[in-house]
Amino acid sequence: MANTESNTHGPGTFGIDNIVKDLRVVRTAALERRLRRNNPPKLPSRKILQTVVEGLSAALFPNRLGQPGLKGEGLDYFVGHTLDTALRDLHAQIKIELQFAADAGSASQNEEEQAQHIACQFGSQLARIRELLDTDILAAYEGDPAARSLDEVLVCYPGIHAIIHHRLAHELHAIGAPLVARIITEIAHSTTGIDIHPGATIGHSFFIDHGTGVVIGETAVIGNHVRLYQAVTLGAKRFPTDVNGQLIKGAPRHPIIEDEVVIYAGATVLGRITIGKGSVIGGNVWLTHSVPANSQISQASSKAFTEPSMQSV
Repeated sequence: MANTESNTHGPGTFGIDNIVKDLRVVRTAALERRLRRNNPPKLPSRKILQTVVEGLSAALFPNRLGQPGLKGEGLDYFVGHTLDTALRDLHAQIKIELQFAADAGSASQNEEEQAQHIACQFGSQLARIRELLDTDILAAYEGDPAARSLDEVLVCYPGIHAIIHHRLAHELHAIGAPLVARIITEIAHSTTGIDIHPGATIGHSFFIDHGTGVVIGETAVIGNHVRLYQAVTLGAKRFPTDVNGQLIKGAPRHPIIEDEVVIYAGATVLGRITIGKGSVIGGNVWLTHSVPANSQISQASSKAFTEPSMQSV
């Protein structure tokens, strides 16, 4: 138990020695509960991963997010040098994650080789990720009359900032670095207020307008040409448990949003339901059942669709 005795200290001393001792007692007890007292494993560094994402973003968009004045061969040199630094740092953080998982009893012992494989596989997908991001930027430009240029969308829009992080993180999540991926998406969450789990699957030409308060859960599936507005939640309706009362992890529990759907501000869509292609979900709607293609759902009309008549998938 932490030391709760009162102590008298001179001006400016703050009782640091006793605070350090108390913290050691609490910290040691916590590590013992997790069976990690002797050698608690390191975790990937949020600060380093933020630098990695900044480097990757600059390599993906060197003319706008890289150094000014880049031209010709200098452009490719900058991209190559920036990628080399970012991927080396990413490799190191992936290795830390794998070591952390190995100490928890769930990863291969050859962390160095596995981390190298993941980093190389991730790097090979960067051109495809850039192509996807180009569709997202174009969707934002075409979907917002206030947007004056594609460049403005790239450098100013929080939805694009968040989707850059998500596209990178989703790839890492899929190929074996889920903790690094989660940290990357949480960096964007903290700066934009947009919370996208790296496990969520999102098609091309995705646009989040304004964005603050958007939540997209781990098993959500979003089609192509989908637009969300601020404060939209694609969440879980309930959390199933096993026979021991523990939450079942990873089960599909978030919505499927088909192509060309628009979901307006404040709407909450919960559970493994399907929003059919071309549907429009109005602001502040609370929706827990599937709707067919080309539906128009508003607060007044949402009650017209009863759960027994619609099959969830």
